[in-house]
Amino acid sequence: MTEWDPKSDLRQYLRTAREALLWKLEGLSEYDLRRPLTPTGTNLLGLVKHVAGVEAGYFGDTFARPFPEPLPWMADDAEPNADMWATADESRDDIVALYQRVWAHADATIDALALEAPGRVPWWPEDRRQVTLHRILAHVIAETNRHAGHADIVRELVDGAAGLRRDNDNLATRDPAWWETYRDRLERTAREAGQG
Repeated sequence: MTEWDPKSDLRQYLRTAREALLWKLEGLSEYDLRRPLTPTGTNLLGLVKHVAGVEAGYFGDTFARPFPEPLPWMADDAEPNADMWATADESRDDIVALYQRVWAHADATIDALALEAPGRVPWWPEDRRQVTLHRILAHVIAETNRHAGHADIVRELVDGAAGLRRDNDNLATRDPAWWETYRDRLERTAREAGQG
């Protein structure tokens, strides 16, 4: 039996969340990647850009290992939500390549440090700024999964594609007619409950 390695477990969860987020971009046009499909403008490429900045900060600045490329949308003087959408000059390939470079930088930090290694998150409240790599890994896994969930819903709004992973959608195996009947049933139930 192999020895349990908590860092490997955490890395696997982070890797799975990263891959799920990128999978949601596959097969879409530049327009569909950028379409703001919620009142707050949530869009697929913006989610990837945001998570790239998140990882760059948490696995870079927090451990005095800054990501070597400037990310102007993460600067203190950047316009609000600049990290949540891609400009017309930032292609899918640009954003994905940046995210993959950030992964490599983050993974180098994870490899270099013990889970107990101390760090400091300068943008957190003073009483919570002192952290460990373990805490940051847990935080970034949660953040990445949260945004992968957003991406799942946005992708479903774009073209109906849904699911957990390319090789396992984790959905009930049903045909489109079943899903339509199911959704109609939920709508009727919601209306009935709303009248009571």
